[in-house]
Amino acid sequence: MKSPVKNILFIMCDQLRADHLSCFGHPRLHTPHLDRLAARGVIFDRAYVNSPVCGPSRMSYYTGRYVHSHGASWNFVPLKAGEMTIGDHLRPLGVQSVLVGKTHMRADLAGMSRLGIDPQSQIGVRIAECGFDPYERDDGIHPYSGHDPDPSYSDYLRRNGFDGDNPWETWANATEDDDGTLRSGWFLKYSNRPARIPDEHSETPYITRRAMDFIREAGEQPWCLHLSYIKPHWPYIVPEPYASMYTADDALPVVRSDTERDNPHPVYAAMMDHRVSQTFSRDGVREAVMPGYMGLIKQIDDQMGVLFQFLEDSGLMDKTMIVFTSDHGDYLGDHWMGEKDLFHEPVIKAPLIVYDPDPRADTTRGTRCQALVEAVDIAPTFLDVYGGPAVPHVMDGRSLRPLLFGQTPTDWRTEVVCEYDFSFQDSRIALATKPRDAWMRMVRDERWKYVLFENFRPMLFDLLNDPNEFHDLGASTAPEHVAAKERLHEALFRWARQPRQRVTVPDGAIESIEVQARITEGGILIGYWDEDDLAQARQHFKPRFASHNPLVKPTLDRLTHPETQPSTPPATQPEGATQDA
Repeated sequence: MKSPVKNILFIMCDQLRADHLSCFGHPRLHTPHLDRLAARGVIFDRAYVNSPVCGPSRMSYYTGRYVHSHGASWNFVPLKAGEMTIGDHLRPLGVQSVLVGKTHMRADLAGMSRLGIDPQSQIGVRIAECGFDPYERDDGIHPYSGHDPDPSYSDYLRRNGFDGDNPWETWANATEDDDGTLRSGWFLKYSNRPARIPDEHSETPYITRRAMDFIREAGEQPWCLHLSYIKPHWPYIVPEPYASMYTADDALPVVRSDTERDNPHPVYAAMMDHRVSQTFSRDGVREAVMPGYMGLIKQIDDQMGVLFQFLEDSGLMDKTMIVFTSDHGDYLGDHWMGEKDLFHEPVIKAPLIVYDPDPRADTTRGTRCQALVEAVDIAPTFLDVYGGPAVPHVMDGRSLRPLLFGQTPTDWRTEVVCEYDFSFQDSRIALATKPRDAWMRMVRDERWKYVLFENFRPMLFDLLNDPNEFHDLGASTAPEHVAAKERLHEALFRWARQPRQRVTVPDGAIESIEVQARITEGGILIGYWDEDDLAQARQHFKPRFASHNPLVKPTLDRLTHPETQPSTPPATQPEGATQDA
């Protein structure tokens, strides 16, 4: 059956925790527009990112490949030129792939220079933009993001009367205290105060309008639009009316225990010592931050209402797949941590809602899926929507459409994997760890979570009996814990052994071709003893291979039966030549 899906709207928030949407269980932060989307689609309760930090996580979403496959292991590590992304897979199918918002992509300028690619050319721009055509890229954090120091949003603010060299910082991400003093939203202390910018001119509504601008201009060609919001990523500051909607009492209780700081794993201890973790562990910090963080999410949900109504009014809702997710979560003081530097659930579990207008998805509308899914599954899902053949030799993920259609493949994964390169963090320095050893990898299954480090013992959590992950069992010698560590270690080793760099020859091509027959077809006879050996082998060649190739068959006939071939007359000497003595 041909899919009725014409377009894909791929929405990503930055640093949005799954447990901060009402459809995922938050009791005070109501997100009715996303709830209604979920009622029309499927909530994936156990969706996981493949890295807990922005850049590598997004590159896994965009490529369908694990971090150690695509190599962009931390923020500002370029995705190497040549890595195929969503746009590279969809354009041959007639689908334009467009970006509005953030990617956290750093261009591989050295790679383009080596290949002679002009970064300003169409190919160069696509390589620099994760394969998307940028309608408007805005990574936020201006001018410090390493992308555009003075983006279109800054020009927009100035046109609307918000002047300054950096209106992003002084208006959209700043506040005024009671005596009128300008205070930066970078300081967590002011997260519960309103941003100076009016709501309509703040980042989230602006980028929503830019997405709608693209959709109006898109024409009839199918599109995949990556709408990527900067928020609720820090600075945690939001304009009114959202700044006053929530207090610290509306926040979820902090999830941390004093037992976690009692002889912790060395890497965990070093990360608890990061400045952001030390700050979030202080009394009063979380209470100041949570109103701003929650307000930013409420603002996003309201903008989802604007966007979804626009799709309805434009007649596009019934022909557009919508995927809503996040690149990772945020500790926000849980586990005595800030930011997103380890593998606890608040950081690696992503909110994932998928609405597929295909009638085959009618049986799952409004349901929740408990399958273990990963960020790498998004790209193959998009390829599947447009009828492209699966490319398991390139993409590590699998299409979610069978799950959307109510079919769970019998060979669906039983574990998820997440990776993190902490070589760029202060914890690596504190631990005197070499960059090549500063990788950690996590594998979790239905019950257990196992974290592998180089030169340190592993971590282990029993998610059934310890869902808050307070008790690290990595050093335990109890038989049950030893068995779980051994089994998950082998699962991680099996995952790591899979070939992921042979991307130029599909598995299907190998499986459909008798490789040795094709070699013989080219007249390369390896391992044959004599003519009878070749004659017997040719009896088993398939019709499309060597014995029937009109270019090679005469040569093979001659080699197989030399006695039937006409003798070659001796070469004649040129006139006037003399024979050597």
